[in-house]
Amino acid sequence: MTAENIIEVENLTKIYGQFYANDHLNFSVKKGEIFGFLGANGAGKTTAIRILCGLSKPSGGKITVAGFNVYNQTEQIKRNIGYMSQKFSLYDDLTVKENIEFYGGIYGLNNKTLRQKTSDLLQKLDLTDKQNFLIKDIPLGWKQRLAFSIAIIHDPQIVFLDEPTGGVDPITRRHFWDLIYEAAFSGITIFVTTHYMDEAEYCDRVSIMVDGKIIALDSPDNLKNTYQVDTMNEVFLKLARQKIN
Repeated sequence: MTAENIIEVENLTKIYGQFYANDHLNFSVKKGEIFGFLGANGAGKTTAIRILCGLSKPSGGKITVAGFNVYNQTEQIKRNIGYMSQKFSLYDDLTVKENIEFYGGIYGLNNKTLRQKTSDLLQKLDLTDKQNFLIKDIPLGWKQRLAFSIAIIHDPQIVFLDEPTGGVDPITRRHFWDLIYEAAFSGITIFVTTHYMDEAEYCDRVSIMVDGKIIALDSPDNLKNTYQVDTMNEVFLKLARQKIN
């Protein structure tokens, strides 16, 4: 891994039978970057993110995350990353406070640190008076903010966000991105998958996947200039049409 790259991927492949879910992916992510991993549902984004998180083995390729390889150093990777999925990864039958304590324990925080982190987090999210509410009884926007904050409670080097804004309204999505900016400003690298092309505008760089392949990778402004369009959605449509033709 180079000094400035925290993720390096060379020829990542994931094959199921004759089907390439990930077809020779090549990219790197810089430390502190907000990196968007874009594509329609089924493009192969979740498959790749599971490999990068150490949850699935690639069929081939050279891949390092936080300096560790995904073949035999998955435990070291897991200790250095946070993860949040579209379903927010929270337990509906546990309270707000219990969820924080449960995940803090999984991430290896000692009791003293966990107590302080729990108190700070409840105060930051204005949930102190709701700490004993069951997760199923709090609004979706609060669940989303809580899940993200829990994903970085252990101060990871990288946080992986797998379509974290799916199913929420545009205003809530925009507020969620405020949390992402705050985390990135603190030095955490953000790796976010999404099929919302407007969210690409918030990233430092984006890759766009179609049918398991990365077909474009650059900053949003450069991609819009290259394809002479005004929005990232138009960039995606042009690329998808080229792929079809």
